[in-house]
Amino acid sequence: TKCPVPLFTASSYSFILSISEEEARVKALNEYLSTRSYIQGFTFSHADVEVFRKFSGPPVDQYIHVVRWYRHIEAIYDGSSEKNEPCKLQTSKGKRVQPPWSPPEGTKHSRLCLYNSLTRNKEIFQPQSGKKVLWYCCGPTVYDASHMGHARSYISFDILRRILGDYFKYDIFYCMNITDIDDKIIRRARQNYLFEQYRENKSAPDQLLEDVKTASELFSVKLNETTDPDKKQMLERIQNAVKSAFDPLQEAVQAKLPAEEINRCHEILLEEAKDLLSDWLDTKFGSQVTDNSIFSKLPKFWEGEFHKDMEALNVLPPDVLTRVSEYVPEIVDFVKKIVDNGYGYVSNGSVYFDTMKFDSSEKHSYAKLVPEAVGDQKALQEGEGDLSISADRLSEKHSPNDFALWKSSKPGEPSWDSPWGKGRPGWHIECSAMAGSILGESMDIHGGGFDLRFPHHDNELAQSEAYFENDHWVRYFLHTGHLTIAGCKMSKSLKNFITIKDALKKHTARQLRLAFLMHSWKDTLDYSNNTMESAIQYEKFMNEFFLNVKDILRAPIDVTGQFQKWENQEAELNKNFYDKKAAIHEALCDNIDTRSVLEEMRSLVSQSNSYIAAKKSSRQMPNRLLLENISSYLTQMLKIFGAIESDDAIGFPVGGNSQNINIESTVMPYLQVLSEFREGVRQIAREKKVTEVLQLSDALRDDILPELGVRFEDHEGLPTVVKLVDKDTLLKEREEKKKIEEEKKRKKEEAARKKQEQEAAKLAKMKIPPHEMFKSEHDKYSMFDENGFPTHDTEGKELSKGQIKKLKKLYETQEKLYKEYLQMVQNGSAN
Repeated sequence: TKCPVPLFTASSYSFILSISEEEARVKALNEYLSTRSYIQGFTFSHADVEVFRKFSGPPVDQYIHVVRWYRHIEAIYDGSSEKNEPCKLQTSKGKRVQPPWSPPEGTKHSRLCLYNSLTRNKEIFQPQSGKKVLWYCCGPTVYDASHMGHARSYISFDILRRILGDYFKYDIFYCMNITDIDDKIIRRARQNYLFEQYRENKSAPDQLLEDVKTASELFSVKLNETTDPDKKQMLERIQNAVKSAFDPLQEAVQAKLPAEEINRCHEILLEEAKDLLSDWLDTKFGSQVTDNSIFSKLPKFWEGEFHKDMEALNVLPPDVLTRVSEYVPEIVDFVKKIVDNGYGYVSNGSVYFDTMKFDSSEKHSYAKLVPEAVGDQKALQEGEGDLSISADRLSEKHSPNDFALWKSSKPGEPSWDSPWGKGRPGWHIECSAMAGSILGESMDIHGGGFDLRFPHHDNELAQSEAYFENDHWVRYFLHTGHLTIAGCKMSKSLKNFITIKDALKKHTARQLRLAFLMHSWKDTLDYSNNTMESAIQYEKFMNEFFLNVKDILRAPIDVTGQFQKWENQEAELNKNFYDKKAAIHEALCDNIDTRSVLEEMRSLVSQSNSYIAAKKSSRQMPNRLLLENISSYLTQMLKIFGAIESDDAIGFPVGGNSQNINIESTVMPYLQVLSEFREGVRQIAREKKVTEVLQLSDALRDDILPELGVRFEDHEGLPTVVKLVDKDTLLKEREEKKKIEEEKKRKKEEAARKKQEQEAAKLAKMKIPPHEMFKSEHDKYSMFDENGFPTHDTEGKELSKGQIKKLKKLYETQEKLYKEYLQMVQNGSAN
């Protein structure tokens, strides 16, 4: 046996060094070193080092023992091959050292950029304090039903808020206001109150006719003064409706018809003339309405409706909600300090902001958002409100560009005490005072609709910076884009005014949100049938993918079987998955570009569908874990966007969001058993050729289960796919399938009928003997030979050689057809 050699000596290598060819020498050395024990560690001598220094380069890997010793000696001596350098003997274990390490260069991290209206550019988002984000959003003026214009703003901001919080992990403190003191609210509340009183007084038919006639005169003046074409059209429609209801009541009274008929006409006119009478009553008695509770009832009701609409749209509630009516003392203090700072002045009991004084200050700049709009009197007057643009009001200002901070109240308006007398807040001041009270002297984000930029938000900025004496009350101003209805401005006059409740009757909250996600939050969104159809198809596309993955994951498998070997297809899909995640992150960093995100998600699903189809076509099981990871990621993104409310790991919820139990996990085992039983029955029925049983199986799939929200999908040679789908969706699919089948049947019958007609026409033609075929064409020919062949035209002229040649071809063709016919008669198949 070979004994381990503790230390090699120079004499031990003499026979190896005598070999002149290096490769042969290395081979011999490798065999020699194989006798060396490694139990004692790599202990070597000066002779060991010297023999390895003879190498012209590192040994090849096949000589494993030489390689091991070479690497060890090289590590200890740092690869030094200086022959004149004295060798340091190491007679104990050699200590290995780690090679140098350096981190990877990595890639550049994208940072979130948001379109900032203050610069009209995309800016890197940098909160003022770490990850904390102070966010204020302008809420609604609550005097009527919330409409799709509101949805455009609040769904869009909800999406942005969710993404910043749940994806980018910012700690958001979100504040929103409710405007419950406003010129529109005051006028509407007064009119509603006076009209209800008028209705309760139950005026006689003659009196109603007289009042409507008087109110119509005032209404006609208003109509003639209106220049806006849309508004004029709406007023004309009201006028025509009133006239259509006025004449029947007048005729019924004059004809002394039965009281029941008169009362019916009376109610119709009262309802049609509501707007017209309300205007007239307000002009006549509005100044006598003094009870503040009358002005709070209307906004309280519509605020409640607004919150219900937001909940139905799955819009998160704010962390803090502020109402103007609850912040009047804070608003008074805010106005007082602006005046004390020299940027406000008192005039006839009202307080106005001095825009010229503010703009002339070195520290400040007026109209940061829309500087080109300064002097736009129409916009400024809209901002002041209908009740605040009378000649006496406007004369109180030092400059037409100044705006009201506090308005002295007139008779018929709600009022609160202040140092300047009874009054109420201006529109712009409410947001400044409430946001300042909650968020302090500077916020990270202020949001609102595009149409609020001037004068509302510019005036907010001016008065807030005048109060805090800073120039950074808002760091990032975000404005959502307009909403149009089928390309037109939404307007009651155009009959395209759509409330949120109306929209939710046609489409689900998820479909509306998907439509918004498919568009940029800052650009105009067109709410149309095409827009919503795109959202519906996207939802269906994603849902089908989720259902298919769920079906794959339900397939029985043991614990170890869930870990499948990856082939090229899996590696490629996984690479695409990570590429798409990176692209989605880039899109979100780029001003929250959800439109691009949804397209990347669609592309990922398409790639996954192709992978599943390829696997199934080759009768292989798709990789469960990979598909589960992809579908879970897509589900999580849709949850972040607010498009999925449930806690399901994969896909859209089944059975509605209000369910306390997971319907899918409860019923699916039973459906799976039913599916397997049905498949077994079908197999036997096919073998035994029992068509009635096959028809019953199809009826179960096509007629019975869809009524329960269950879809069975049969695939040749594969197990039936079981899916839980919304019942209405399945019934709609069934109707569409029936229509397609009926259309196919109709086309088939039409084709058969045409074929039958063609065959009948051909047969009728075949029956004509050649000598008879031209004789009926008296409009072309006047003379024929003994075979019935034409010789002269209608004018008696002989036919030309060219004409005769053409006719001979037709004659010969008919001869063949006629012979075929005679043969068919002989064979008995002529019918």
